[in-house]
Amino acid sequence: MAISEIPTRDRIVSAAARLFYDEGIRRVSVDAVAEEAGVTKRTLYYHFASKDDLVAAYLAGRDQPSFSKFQHWYRESEGPLPERIKAVFAGLARSARHPKWKGCGFLRTSAELANMPGHPAMKIGAAHKRRLEDWLADLFEAEGVQQPRTLARQVVLLIDGAFAVVLLNRDPGYIETAGAAAATLVAAAMDGRSA
Repeated sequence: MAISEIPTRDRIVSAAARLFYDEGIRRVSVDAVAEEAGVTKRTLYYHFASKDDLVAAYLAGRDQPSFSKFQHWYRESEGPLPERIKAVFAGLARSARHPKWKGCGFLRTSAELANMPGHPAMKIGAAHKRRLEDWLADLFEAEGVQQPRTLARQVVLLIDGAFAVVLLNRDPGYIETAGAAAATLVAAAMDGRSA
């Protein structure tokens, strides 16, 4: 598809997504996004009232693709539930091995906006993480696991903790280690079903 055929708003969000993910939202100016999108600053502000709105659109655009990856890795795996959860972490580790991988865009954005809890992007990031937690809790509940919500939170903590550690030392093996820990937690919770 030619650039001129892509709707202007979509071009702006795509440009912002590339720049924000690569460089961080605070380091990227509205001017840089406009230039990357091939539009004027005025055109950008026609579509987005502020940079905050653009940052929110960037994260909103990441939600479904990111969530779909988790679901895909789970669906494509085989074996009992603990192994399938471990497979999700294996998928994350493969992604982390890509040279352009820079961690979780939701977590990186929340770190940059930590002093702005009411920011629209913070709300989108929190909703994304809740959606992941809800999905996991539903999987665990379907298997008859007691306290599926607690187990889902534990797995989300392992995912996000692994993201943070890998960003610090660039070793995706930490994600695989977190996956083994998640599998152990899930297996223990499943053993507790008949207790």
